[in-house]
Amino acid sequence: MATAWPNKVLEKVSDDPLVVINPKTWGHHHSYGGWGRFFAGLREQKLLATRCTNQGCPEKRLWLPPRCECPDCWGTMEWIEAPTQGRIYTWSVVKYPGELFKLPPGTPLISVEIEGVCTKLMSWLKEGEARIGLPVRAVFNTARPTNTILDLAWVPA
Repeated sequence: MATAWPNKVLEKVSDDPLVVINPKTWGHHHSYGGWGRFFAGLREQKLLATRCTNQGCPEKRLWLPPRCECPDCWGTMEWIEAPTQGRIYTWSVVKYPGELFKLPPGTPLISVEIEGVCTKLMSWLKEGEARIGLPVRAVFNTARPTNTILDLAWVPA
């Protein structure tokens, strides 16, 4: 049985639990705005971060992911190339991801601590076994870039 929905038909697969097929076949234009430089840097195998230029601001470490304005004083940020080595701060595994999850089930999702960076960078471990404190280095997808955060991954250093 099909149910009408504005401009779309949902096909019911079962009643208990209620399951429907909900096709999603639209294109979406997305602008990275002030963060475009970060994604362009990934294509150049660079990890670009930002730092506040306000002399009176107490936070002088790098922000990664980058910020367009300083979260502490709303000051102007400058772009700095960040280190491409760090260590795993924490990690988890998604065994049953949703439909739009782009990595294989079981991929370790990691939080990377990088010296001189005031934030932890969420990413994924491309090879090896995750463990807290594991030294890792960045690897970049430059062969067929997706222009997403998935163009950055980490491997044991």
